[in-house]
Formats: sequence, C-alpha cells, structure tokens
Amino acid sequence: MTEPARILVVGGGYVGMYTALRLQRQLSAELRAGTAEIVVVTPEPYMTYQPFLPEAAAGSISPRHVVVPLRRVLDRCRVVIGEVRAVDHAKRTATLITLATEEEGTGSVEMTYDELVIAPGSVSRTLPVPGLADHGIGFKTVEEAIGLRNHVIEQMDIASSTRDPAIRDAALTFVFVGGGYAGVEALAELEDMARYTARYYHNVKPEDLRWVLVEASDRILPEVGEDMGRYAIRELRARNIDVRLETRLESCEDRVAVLSDGTRLPTRTVVWTAGVKPAPVLAATDLPLNERGRLRCTAQLAVDGAEHAWAAGDAAAVPDVTSEEPGKECAPNAQHAVRQAKVLAENIAASLRGQPLKEYAHAYVGSVASLGLHKGVAHVYGRKLKGYPAWFMHRAYHLSRVPTFNRKARVLAEWTLSGLFKREIVSLGSLEHPRAEFELAAAPPPGDGDKPQS
Repeated sequence: MTEPARILVVGGGYVGMYTALRLQRQLSAELRAGTAEIVVVTPEPYMTYQPFLPEAAAGSISPRHVVVPLRRVLDRCRVVIGEVRAVDHAKRTATLITLATEEEGTGSVEMTYDELVIAPGSVSRTLPVPGLADHGIGFKTVEEAIGLRNHVIEQMDIASSTRDPAIRDAALTFVFVGGGYAGVEALAELEDMARYTARYYHNVKPEDLRWVLVEASDRILPEVGEDMGRYAIRELRARNIDVRLETRLESCEDRVAVLSDGTRLPTRTVVWTAGVKPAPVLAATDLPLNERGRLRCTAQLAVDGAEHAWAAGDAAAVPDVTSEEPGKECAPNAQHAVRQAKVLAENIAASLRGQPLKEYAHAYVGSVASLGLHKGVAHVYGRKLKGYPAWFMHRAYHLSRVPTFNRKARVLAEWTLSGLFKREIVSLGSLEHPRAEFELAAAPPPGDGDKPQS
C-alpha cells in the first residue's frame, strides 16, 4: 500500500480554515479512498472571525459566537493543536510542537508532507516604544477583546470608588494607537458601551471619560476613501473623542502616554492596533520572502520557485492581476483571504490531478466600517454611505461572510435580542484567573502552615 498524499495546512485562520474546508469538498473521493490526507496544524482549535471582535468587546455578540470550532467544520481533516516552528521544504518536513510534546518533554517533532499550505496569518507589529510591552493591550484575538472589555469596566469601577483624583483621571483615560479598522472600530464600539455603562454609576458621567485616537498618518480608515475617512473623524470628534493625526506614541512608561506632539496623558489603558506583520514562522523556512517578510507568490497562489508550496492571505505577496499598476500586490485583508482560499484549494486539487491551474483575480469591491451602534461608513462599488445605512451594510456583509449557518443564526439571534433588551454591563475579569479564588481558599491561614490536618 502506498502512503496517502499529505497536504499540510499551517494555520487555522481565514486562509487555513477555508482552504481545508474547500479541499474536503474538492478531494472528497480521494479522502474516502485513502489516497489523500489533510492535516491542519494550528495553535488554537478555532478560527476567529476578527471583524466581529469590536462587537464582542462591546457585548453585542457572545465571544463563543465569534469563533468557529475547527474540529466540527473540518470533520474530514486531521486537526493538530500545535505550532509549526520551522519548515525545510527541500526535505518536505515541518518541525512542530504540540500540547502533547510539551507534556511529554520530548521537544519538537517532524512531520513530512507532499503539499504545503502556509497560512499562519499575522501578528501585531510593535515598535520599541518604552513601556509598551509592560502596559500595552493588543486587539487581535477574542481573548484580548474580552479582556479589554473587562478592563474598561474595571477602570470605571476604580474611578467610581477612588478618592484620588489622579487615579480617577488615569482610569478614565483610554488611548488607542492606530487609525485602521481595528483601532477605530474597537474604540468606537467600546466608547459606545462605556457611555451606556456610565448611566449605572452614581459618580461617573459620560463626559468624564476621555478617549484618544493616535494615528501616525494624516488620515484614518484609508480603505474607505478620503471623504469617508474625514466623515469618520468628524463623527468621532462629535462624540468628544480626541483624534490626533500625524502623531505617534513615544512612551507609555509609568502609566503615562507621551505623544510626539508633547502631550502627556496619565492613563491605565493603552490599546495598540498599529498594524500587523507576517508570522515569525515565515523567517524559519527555506521559502523565498520579499522585503516585507511575506512569501513571494505567483498569481496561481503557488510560492514562487518552490514546487508543491502554496500560500495566501497575510503571509503571501500575491500579484494583483486586476490592477493596471505594475508590481501591485493584493492587500492582506479578509476580503482577499477568503477568496484566495477558494482558488488555492481548487489549484491544489488540480495540481494533484495534473490539471491546469487558475489565476487569482478579484477586483476590490470596497470597504465597510462600524463607528459604534447604528453608525458607520462604507465605500462599496463606488458608492459612499454613512450613518445607519453604512452600519446596516457592515452588519449584513459580515453576517453573510461568517462561516457556517450555525454561526450566522446565533449572531443574528444575538443582534435581535440586543435590540430588544438592554446592554450587558458586567465585567468578568475573574475569568482571566479562574483558579485565584480556590488558591486563596486552599492556602493555609497565616501561622497554620505546620499544623497537622485533621
């Protein structure tokens, strides 16, 4: 008996999940016959639908409905919870660690493959800002989104109970760095949530909260166009949100955010959303990278010059064949990632069967962004929308894109219920340290350490 052709998918995000899902359908006959095998290696057992993170942080969507369980969706794939640390494509081997290898203490293991799909996504792009590693909060995972929600409500609790005006001011000052989708949507949704929450505090008013958006360029939300970007700034400033353009965060040591314009903001909250960079595993491969650290790919989504290696999404520099500008690449966003995954899976199946490959060609249709409940901006098919129509389009578009009917139904039900009932304003910060109370209860009282147990 011959070994089945193993397709190794590195990463379980947009590209990893959608590629494996499509491959299940494209190679259904081969999988049944045992001549092909799909292995997905991912650090988490779920795919996070990141456009819903701001609404999860604001409490409009339950965290468990923002993620898609991979084992349920990829029922004909082998899902390995672990992390690929290096790839030697010349030998067709990947070095990985899993939860089991850590428990066993055996170190990393090697897995061979026939076809490789590199889709590890991206990580936050940080800068050497003093104090950022100690005090900064990211906004790329569902854990960070819920942690930020708990943190914001906790700061309001601190401000409500402290007698120190300096602590109160710092607790009620929230600094977001980065004027892209993640930063603007997260700030807008959380400001909406905090303003609503303030009505339940006897000594915290909405005007006591200070929200600051720091952006290094001269505009925010460049994806929706210059006009809609200016509208978004006006909308945010009308809500007393301090938008600082052409400004950088220079330090956040000692809980003081120092900006490049000289402003010093005592704050207990610095949220970093200033871009992303390719996952570190790309540098630990023998595959060709461009100057930005992304894999050089062809229009067929194959890694340039490396047979049997494929990539898409944030990890891949894919030429944009629809652009008249020479050398232009597809933007590393979800809109391209989902569509690239479909072509990528079809090309892998075609390659295994000796059939011709297709080029990825997709004209950018536009972008939508939420600015909080019932507020948004959109630039789609050349049409510009703002306010409620744009917000409705934002929700409708992402509802259509979130994977599985199960998730669509649950998200729609939660939106419907949130429109009928009041917002939840509960902080569940103890979830981040679930054993703290038991450890305290189990600890012996002071001076009782030597007493025998009865």
